[in-house]
Parts: sequence; C-alpha cells; structure tokens
Amino acid sequence: MAKKVNLDITAVQSREQRLGTIIAWQGNAEELNKQSGYALRGQGEKRGCRGNGCKLCELKGPFSQGSVCSEQMVECQAGNVRNAVLIQHAPIGCGAGQVPYNSIYRNGLAMRNHQVENIRIINTNLQESDMVFGALKKLKQSIDDAWERYKPQAIFIGTSCATGIIGEDIESVAVEKEDELGIPVIPLMCEGFRSKHWSTGFDATQHGILRQIVKRNPKKQEDLVNVINLWGSDVFTPMLAELNLRVNYVVDLASVDDLAQLSEAAATVGFCYTLSSYMAAGLEESFGVPEVKAPMPYGFHGTDEWLREIGRVTHREELAEKYIKKEHERVKPRIEELKKKLAGLKGYVATGSAYAHGLIQVLRELGIEVESSLAFHHDPVYDSGDPREDSLGHLVEHYGDVKSFNISNRQQYQLYTFLKQTPPDFLLIRHNGLAPLASKLGIPAAPLGDEHIAIGYQGIINLGETILEVIAHKKFHQDIKEHVKLPYKKWWLDQDDPYILAKHPELIEDYLEDFKNGGTE
Repeated sequence: MAKKVNLDITAVQSREQRLGTIIAWQGNAEELNKQSGYALRGQGEKRGCRGNGCKLCELKGPFSQGSVCSEQMVECQAGNVRNAVLIQHAPIGCGAGQVPYNSIYRNGLAMRNHQVENIRIINTNLQESDMVFGALKKLKQSIDDAWERYKPQAIFIGTSCATGIIGEDIESVAVEKEDELGIPVIPLMCEGFRSKHWSTGFDATQHGILRQIVKRNPKKQEDLVNVINLWGSDVFTPMLAELNLRVNYVVDLASVDDLAQLSEAAATVGFCYTLSSYMAAGLEESFGVPEVKAPMPYGFHGTDEWLREIGRVTHREELAEKYIKKEHERVKPRIEELKKKLAGLKGYVATGSAYAHGLIQVLRELGIEVESSLAFHHDPVYDSGDPREDSLGHLVEHYGDVKSFNISNRQQYQLYTFLKQTPPDFLLIRHNGLAPLASKLGIPAAPLGDEHIAIGYQGIINLGETILEVIAHKKFHQDIKEHVKLPYKKWWLDQDDPYILAKHPELIEDYLEDFKNGGTE
C-alpha cells in the first residue's frame, strides 16, 4: 500500500489534491459531513457529487476580497523555529508579515519561558532584473550571510510566486550549501499559487522537517509526547504530567533539537487536525511514532476520549482514568455556574476548520446556542483517514447539527450577510482581521490570540469566562454600530444570500453596467 506522506519528493502535495480541501460551501454541518464521506475517503474510495470523483461540491466566487497564502504560513512556521533561519526567496512585499510574526514570536517565547529574541527571517528582495536573469547568486549570498550572522543549526528556504514563475532551481542550491555548511538546508515549496488555501503551507514546513531534520535512527523516549501546535500557552505540560508524560512542543517556538527528536517520542498529538494531520501521519508511517487517533480535546467527551487514547498508546490507562475522574469533579461546579450566567446567549464561531468544530463543542457544553458558524476551509478527510479523527462528524454526532455552517475563506463581505441572517450575541474569531466588521454590526468579538484557551476541561471554564468578559462590553460595540457606516453599497446590504455572486457572477457585470449609466446603489 502506498504511503500517504511521500518523503521521497521535495514538494508536498497540495491539500486540494491530497484531501479534497474546499474554501467555499453553503449549508448545514450535518449535510457537509454527509457529503464529505469521511469513512469512505479514509479507505481510499472516491466520493463526491455529480460524478466529480473525490471532489466535494464547491461554490466558486468571482473574486477574493482577502486571504493569506501558503508562503505566509511557512513564514509563521519555519520562521518561528529557534536556532534556525528562514530565507524568503521572494520580493520584499512577501516579507511584510515579518512585522506581526515577530511580535507573535516574542510573545510566544515569553509565555513559554524561553529567551525572548527576534525572528530570524531574511528576504532576498527580488527585483525586476532578477525575474529576467534569475537570482540564484543572490540566494547563495543570503545563505552565506545567514550562516555568518547567526551560525544556525538549520536553514529553511521558502519559495514564492515569483520564484515559481521563473522556475528557480532552489533545490540544487540547497544541496550544494548543505554539503558546504554541514547543516540541513531545507527547500520548502510554498508558492502562493500552489494551493488555494494557506494550510498547505503548514504541510510544506512539516514536509521539509520530516525529510531533513528528524532523526533517522532514534533512541526512543517512552515518556515523550509530541504536541503539534502554534504559539499558545503551555496547557499540555500540566495535563500530560498527570500521566507521567513529557511534552515536545513543535513546530513554532521549538528548537532544531526539539524537531530532531520528533522520531524519539512515544506518540504524537495536536490541538487541531488542520495543523497536525500531515506531520502526525508522516511520523507514524516513516518513523513508527503512533498518532493518537481520537477526537480533539474540546469539551468533556472529546477530552475524555483523547486522554483515554493517549493512556492506551503510552500504557498509562489507569493514570488517564484517575485524571479524568479528578478533573470532572473539579470543573463541573464552576461550569454549572457559568451555564447559569451564559444562559440564553447565542454564539458564532469563525476560525479554521477543525478548530471551529472544537470551539462549537465547548460553546454547547456551556449551554450556549450556536445556530450558525463558519470555517475558513474544509478538509473532507485528514491524512490518517481514521474515522476517530473526523472532527466534523464528532461535532454532529455528539453535539448536534449547526443549521447554517458555511465555508468562507475569510471573505468580509460574506461575513456581513452571515451575521445579518442570524445575529449572535458574540463572535469567537481566530484571525483578527474580521473582528472589526463584527464591531460595526454591534457584535462583540473575542479574538482568540491564545489558541489553547479552550483546550481540555479547564478550557471549558476559560472560554466561558472569556465570553463573560466580552459580553460585558456589548454596549461599547452597540455605540460603534450607531456611529459608523459599512463600506458596502445598498445593493449588497439588501442581499440575503452571501454566495449570490458565486451562483450568479453575471450580477457583477449587470451592476457595473448600471453604475456606468448613473446608478449609485
């Protein structure tokens, strides 16, 4: 049987090719789960609609108002590895994200009690002449500069749309410099046009790490667990310590040595299958590190099953049951208090795919009604194909349907209509760029800067208390609503279908023609 993660090739396969990922869909959670056919896809069977093989039906809009790309995700992954350097072989505009990611990196280091420092990202600053004559000499010079300046333990090279267009042979430079410097020099193929969704950038970074950094002849550590995460607070160490386990946090904020010992761990877990799916599957297939196949640790049921599976994989079943019992007794009284205070509220979630499923579960544990939500993309299946990792199916089966569960790739104009249809009392959002629009509609938003806030049993309490804090400022957001004007024409404000332009793109031409003839609305 062919491996699902092929480490023999340099470039990672895109999510839409590998998993059938989509970025636009309209309907409810139950129907999306049914059309995804997770179990059949996991077995390698093709499933879809209208004879399109394994492709899930997708609405394709005529334009995109805004998003990010795979290269930017490499920037926030490989660029956040300690003792390493990321070289962006790109025009300087691709380096704009260094400013916010430097802030996130420094804050993350402080939260994890590491020495605070700046990110180490170098941009080759491609010019027009480089696009004509090539820029491999500039790339080699940048690698030499990185070595002289930082003496890193590894150097990552991220591609860009520009280098993809001119066909730069980055791999040959990486091989040459790796032999010369004696450290891993890792090409990461992450051109923005390579994939329609930025999550492929996570996979590109993880692919390079698996190929060139992870130890090939590991000495196993039976009490070490890999935790694939972003920059969030350290909630996993105290949880897994109850099972006498240690945590190896990757990829963000990890050192090169932390990445190298990925193959030595007893198991791999993550806080979100969107982020962890590829690396976890690769570690299991190529290095024999078991991936913990269970629901994500959100809410009582998900956390119970997650801990039990960790206990089973690491032979700590009794410790897991003891911890589960202790935590249920500890948190339930406070959760009951929160449920009384939060009674009658309606919530809305707007985050990445699997993370959205987990947050909705926690909201429903708190007795909060969730009539509608959106995810920025949808993976019909994850890399392992194991049905125990079907996060959307777990949500529907154990917490019920979401009547309006849409897929929208961070499109503000669509979010306006979503929120207008079923106005919530508050919004949970991971990417803060959409939060101001909610405020303009009088809806308080909680930007979840710490992505671990809702993890585990304590996470139910954390999220409930966060919502109480947000709701306390509702009058402020209502005042904003009374004094601002939305940046849309009346024509769009009157629309009831957020996907009308995807279904009828000719409306744009009609509107432009009307505008030329003197129409203003």
